[in-house]
Amino acid sequence: MHRSLFMRIVERLSNEVPYFQQRQDATGRFGHFSLVKCTAAIRRMTYGLSADAMDEYLRIGATTASKCLDYFVNGIVTLFQDEYPRMPTQEDLQRLLQLGESRRFPGMIGNIDWMHWECKNCPTAWHGQYSRIHGKPTIVLEAVASQDLWIWHAFFGAPGTCNDLNVLDRSPVFDDILQGRAPKVSYYVNGHEYHMAYYLTDGIYLKWTTFIQSISRPQGPKSSLVVLGSILITIHDPHSIPHGALGSISEK
Repeated sequence: MHRSLFMRIVERLSNEVPYFQQRQDATGRFGHFSLVKCTAAIRRMTYGLSADAMDEYLRIGATTASKCLDYFVNGIVTLFQDEYPRMPTQEDLQRLLQLGESRRFPGMIGNIDWMHWECKNCPTAWHGQYSRIHGKPTIVLEAVASQDLWIWHAFFGAPGTCNDLNVLDRSPVFDDILQGRAPKVSYYVNGHEYHMAYYLTDGIYLKWTTFIQSISRPQGPKSSLVVLGSILITIHDPHSIPHGALGSISEK
């Protein structure tokens, strides 16, 4: 995690969550700094450490370490859920459509895909449900993101034994469309107006109107251009982020 991002989180939590504000106890002694409490929470999530392990590194008791993690997670959800893990608004969709059109894919709003992440700290009792033929437990991540890596859809936590279609059946990515809450879009292709945006996918996905699969064996310049464009879009999506950037889990 970048230092600037970490300090931004610490600052927001210390300003808006009372637990992370340094206070005096009944004896007049000051408690832990917000920086120490946030460090304890992040270390526990990143390395899968137990609560009492924080005493050796940060001199925080097990009870305090557990509270730090609880308040940290709840604080992150409360403070940032309206900004980051949200569905695109009308303005967001227009920006995504303009970005897709600039890449010669009018109507395209992203690349939807999934990946397996090795779960190093998976409980032993769950290994059978989360392990594939490789023998290591994994968690499935389905994500859609814009070019600037705004991950506006992330469905994370499905067992590693699932595939694209199983994950898609559980995913809420199309709930707004099915329930009629999705913002309206409009774009033109070859003089025809369309009102449903689409995603670039690989061949395993279903032949839905909102999915455009790549061409496995391109023939001719037009087909080759579609495949090349798909590759250029894919290498900028979140699935190409180095696994080390996400810390506690690694891609498989």
